[in-house]
Amino acid sequence: MSGHEGFTEFVAARGANLFRIAHLTCGSRDEAEDVLQGALEKAYRSWGRLHAGSDPEPYVRRIIVNTAISRARRRAILRIFLTDSPPETPAPDSLSGVELRQVLIAGLRCLPPHQRAVLVLRFFEDLTEAQTAETLRCSIGAVKSQASKGLARLRALIGADLNEEAFPHAEH
Repeated sequence: MSGHEGFTEFVAARGANLFRIAHLTCGSRDEAEDVLQGALEKAYRSWGRLHAGSDPEPYVRRIIVNTAISRARRRAILRIFLTDSPPETPAPDSLSGVELRQVLIAGLRCLPPHQRAVLVLRFFEDLTEAQTAETLRCSIGAVKSQASKGLARLRALIGADLNEEAFPHAEH
């Protein structure tokens, strides 16, 4: 099997999951498509080194997360947007799965990029703290801190009552 075929099989098998990571970390479908396309392009250029006996997914996931963080930083520099308080519209007490997902995605968009990346990798991708730290190239302590701060911010944004439903395995 040639390198091109192996890459095509990888994208076919893992593309939807990688897009989900990109969408959750970017917050918009259009930007997620751009980020994923760029990540896959970088992975393809390095495919010979990557595929030789290793799982290429962590490498591609790292590219996606780092690119999303870099883009968010650039946007923040170009446009200073500060919010001192969470939105005044409270979340409903009971949500369907689709509504809960929409509330969570909206809440994720309000988080700083690194906190968003940590929460996506930890709770949506179910990575361990060590795997998340490896993906983001930071310490496990930084992952714990960012997860704690990100969850606290989400709690403030979406309401504490929804947190058990949204993050059933998170420490509250």
